[in-house]
Amino acid sequence: MAKLYFYYSSMNAGKSTTLLQADFNYRERGMATMLYTAAVDDRAGQGLIDSRIGLRAEANSYAPGKSLRVEVEEEMKRRRVDCILLDEAQFLTRAQVLELASICDELDIPVLAYGLRTDFQGELFEGSGALLALADALVELKAICECGRKATMNLRVDEEGRAVRAGAQTEIGGNDRYVALCRRHFFERMREAEERQLRLVLTCEAGAAA
Repeated sequence: MAKLYFYYSSMNAGKSTTLLQADFNYRERGMATMLYTAAVDDRAGQGLIDSRIGLRAEANSYAPGKSLRVEVEEEMKRRRVDCILLDEAQFLTRAQVLELASICDELDIPVLAYGLRTDFQGELFEGSGALLALADALVELKAICECGRKATMNLRVDEEGRAVRAGAQTEIGGNDRYVALCRRHFFERMREAEERQLRLVLTCEAGAAA
């Protein structure tokens, strides 16, 4: 029986590179793949999976509301599909993850989904939470913190490299906006940001009272 796999990590763990290597391995053995990436992440261009080491491939795009099951079934009318590989899986909706599960269970096509586990505040993305609950296999890809420990958290930073504590969950960016850290250093940087904000408030209040 086909399985749903979730490969998760923090930023800069090589998720896209691993996906593209898996795609190459399938195609090298004469098997046909179908690639997906999130429409919201268009840093490299719409419908393109781009890795930090220069590997890239064209892919189908998905956004909330798109039926992946319907699109896969339409593709199967034109050609054989042996595996589906999906990047930026954190941006899936729960309904889309359920569709991926049905593709495995009813169409007997394995699905390999790659994405972040948590956002810049340490909270689960909708797609990641659904995959953690429903995937047949969970595989953690390793990134390294600046201290040498395993990085598990994604710190959002401003233009000066300072931690950002508030904002929209989705803000597309690379190394200029996010830093992969271990849990200890993630919370240290978040506390520093909180203290900096408190000092700013006290300074403003003091100025207003003067």
